[in-house]
Amino acid sequence: MSEMTTTAGEDGSAQALSRFVERLAAEMTAAGMQRMASRVFAALLTSETASLTAAELAEQLQISPAAVSGAIGYLTRVDMVSRERDPGTRRDRYVLHNELWYETFTRRDQVLVRWEKVLQEGAEALGPDTAAGRRTAETAEFFAFLHTEMLGIMDRWRAHKEARTADGPGAVPEP
Repeated sequence: MSEMTTTAGEDGSAQALSRFVERLAAEMTAAGMQRMASRVFAALLTSETASLTAAELAEQLQISPAAVSGAIGYLTRVDMVSRERDPGTRRDRYVLHNELWYETFTRRDQVLVRWEKVLQEGAEALGPDTAAGRRTAETAEFFAFLHTEMLGIMDRWRAHKEARTADGPGAVPEP
């Protein structure tokens, strides 16, 4: 049975959840993520187990199996979702990665380091006496700064998460 199956008393709650999923997906789409991938991601994020089957996603979002497949393909390629076999069946279950945001930003940080290196090479090739060289060097410096700050942010997040988990009552449990 799907996680979104509701009784008459839960109907308002299901509608509120649906509105939230669509609002979050719209925000993610506005930020540049594919629309259907945003909707599927939001549905997975808001599911109790952080996992759903293709059929559950299609039912909840009222989309075709092909749309689910395309969205899952994208989310898998960008390492936001993994595919697992549903125990006791031949169906796949799509699961959000643990520490999704930490992993996503760590990968993004690696991209920043590569961009910084290429920009530094470009700045050297253009030369410090040109406007393009100075602009490229400043861009490389910005990415170096961002990389350093990102490392600090990730360290502070880990410490915050450990403190929050260790606090006991009121702490958010690990999934």
